[in-house]
Amino acid sequence: MIIKFCKTCLMPNTRPRIVFNKDDECNACLNSKKKKKINWINRKKQFLKIIEDIKKKRRNNKSKYDCVVPWSGGKDSTSIALKLKFEYGLNPLLVTFSPLILNECGQFNRQAVIDLGFDAILIRPNNKVASALSKRFFIERGNPKIAWDAGINSAPVNIALNYGINTIFYAEHGESEYGGLVLNKDSEKKRDLREVIEHCIGDYPENWQSGSITKQDLAPYMYPKEKDLKKLNIFYFAYFFKWSMYENYLYVKKKMPEFKTNPFGRTEGTFTDFDSLDDKIDDLYYYMQYIKFGFGRCSRDASRLINSGHLTRKKGIKYLKKYDGEYPSRNKEDVLNFLKMSAFDMDTIINKHRNDEIWQQKRNNWRLKLKI
Repeated sequence: MIIKFCKTCLMPNTRPRIVFNKDDECNACLNSKKKKKINWINRKKQFLKIIEDIKKKRRNNKSKYDCVVPWSGGKDSTSIALKLKFEYGLNPLLVTFSPLILNECGQFNRQAVIDLGFDAILIRPNNKVASALSKRFFIERGNPKIAWDAGINSAPVNIALNYGINTIFYAEHGESEYGGLVLNKDSEKKRDLREVIEHCIGDYPENWQSGSITKQDLAPYMYPKEKDLKKLNIFYFAYFFKWSMYENYLYVKKKMPEFKTNPFGRTEGTFTDFDSLDDKIDDLYYYMQYIKFGFGRCSRDASRLINSGHLTRKKGIKYLKKYDGEYPSRNKEDVLNFLKMSAFDMDTIINKHRNDEIWQQKRNNWRLKLKI
């Protein structure tokens, strides 16, 4: 495998589903360039038409809610919730699929948003099942959050169907925004079942049954049938408005000065302090991306900020060399307790997932074969 890096951002071609053109530029950067040519005034008009239609249907809609917002309590989903309620006059229902290992920062931010006048549902699945699935997929696939990914995708949709709510506003289409495989021409605007299964989960949760886990145990992770999905309009907010994780953070911080960021000044493995703050297992999750694909949390954050024009590539490389691949030690004990394994077993599993196309071992040390 010939490893190369995007000439504009910091992403390597080892990122799953990323595409490079002949000039060694990734499709995330090409998407950023495309945004400069989009008529955002027209996109906003499309959005306002959707809002108008939602308000017209209020009389006939049995639900008291106008829409569902899949909501972590973080900057992106919170910025959407605040805009829908206070700028566009909707009454959204916020739906959260619980983080695997709750922390104080995430809980504080969710409560602060609720205190502004929102209704919210927090789904906390059976913790024994969540732990068992997380451990299984960490061992098998090097990803402790596969089942959680299924939960965050299924929960908002199931709640919308159960409450008779017709519209869901997700944040961004990740395959377009960050480099991936776009399956159809409407992918940036509307969510579809095939893409959720193939890209967000990678499997049907029904297949996860085992001797100790029943189909009933998997209920929180099960996605609705396709015929039921036809009742819903599932949009990506980022289709209608130019998307930037940093500008979302600034917006939320302006509206909510009390909004908390990482109390340690930055998050392990990166230079930022405002992204993916609500789950203690995230440090391991992002570290495993570094192990399997050779890019860590710092590469991810820097590339996104480069794409949105908030960071230079030169500065991003300095951050990458300093923080990318930083071992996740801060929350390690909590993670080990949740996964019910020893530190030795965790490190053994980590090393089993090293891709020998990108890693080489010299004595007891591992090194990437090629760095930016």
